[in-house]
Amino acid sequence: MVSDISDADGTTDGRPNVCVVTHPLSAAGENATRTLLEILSTVTAVSLITADLPDDSEIRDRHELVEITTKGAGSNIALAAVRFLLNQFRMCKAIADRDDEVVLFFGATSYLLPVVAATLLGRTVVLEPRGDVPLTLRLNWEERIPSPVARLLAGAVWTLERINYRLADGIVTYTPGMASELDLDRYGDKLYSNGARYVDTDEFDVTVPYDERNRTVGFLGRIDEEKGVEKLAAVAKRLPEDVTFRFIGDGDRADWLARELEAEVADGSVELAGWVDHDDVPAELNDLRLLVMPSQPTEGLPTTILEAMACGTPAYATPVSGVPDVVRDGETGYRMTEETPAAIANRITQILDDDAAATSRRARELVESEYSFDAAVRRYDDILRSLGR
Repeated sequence: MVSDISDADGTTDGRPNVCVVTHPLSAAGENATRTLLEILSTVTAVSLITADLPDDSEIRDRHELVEITTKGAGSNIALAAVRFLLNQFRMCKAIADRDDEVVLFFGATSYLLPVVAATLLGRTVVLEPRGDVPLTLRLNWEERIPSPVARLLAGAVWTLERINYRLADGIVTYTPGMASELDLDRYGDKLYSNGARYVDTDEFDVTVPYDERNRTVGFLGRIDEEKGVEKLAAVAKRLPEDVTFRFIGDGDRADWLARELEAEVADGSVELAGWVDHDDVPAELNDLRLLVMPSQPTEGLPTTILEAMACGTPAYATPVSGVPDVVRDGETGYRMTEETPAAIANRITQILDDDAAATSRRARELVESEYSFDAAVRRYDDILRSLGR
């Protein structure tokens, strides 16, 4: 629960009170929002305006909450559009009913009406994208509607975002690389490009020394097509006999994956761990010598990569968005510059044969110095002080 630490002028020792606004939250979005709230609540008073928050979310008990609706975005495009518009009006009212000095739109970067309303009300408006929303929507829509229509709709979302970026008083991205990927460098006078979230470095720690780990590599995340699961299945088939590939997670393609790799599972070269509780993720990561993540350009900075690095497990990942800022090739991890299954399998073998113990150590050191909770608090403290001036 947030304590009353604000001054009469709505600030806390030079740091303004913050109201975070998000769109309907998936499980991943809820986790990202919760960690952001934990950071902000350490330095100022914070509240949340959101929709469709999971019933078991810790946010309900720990932070001031305004839930504008219990309905999600909707799977039908037309229904999603209607709810998108209705939620904007609800957000406007919720913002008007509050007196927070800063309104931070976390992921909800295309919500034009509440951004305009907050601006007219004299609030400081901050946008913090979590990834490339227009591209994510276009790829999703192209699976259901003709590509030209999907591109047109995604273009409209992109336009709304650009208007909001111009209106905003501040823009926060996870890393400088993410800012460049989203073409936000042009807003340099109001861009804060080091707003990455944190990893709990006590929970995610090195519990199994790197040199004592088996030659096991793996993927952790949703088992679905957009995560490159089909490609990784082909990679797993090409690895040497002494290397095990472990898939950790669940999703729409889990049954397909089990059928596709039935022979490899039988001979022990592939393991399908299925869904694991978040409390068990550190142990899973400590069992790996390498995390293999063909990251998508729609993502900002996958938390799984930082969690793996905190456990001393280097990542072999596609250098998109904010990934290159943390996966520094040959230093803290390895960049996936060739993406054919044969090339990925060959590079995995090379990394294991070369021994990545030094890379493991540097990965942990980077997370401790730049992506721990204390480091994240310092970054956001600086951002809020700057906005409060």
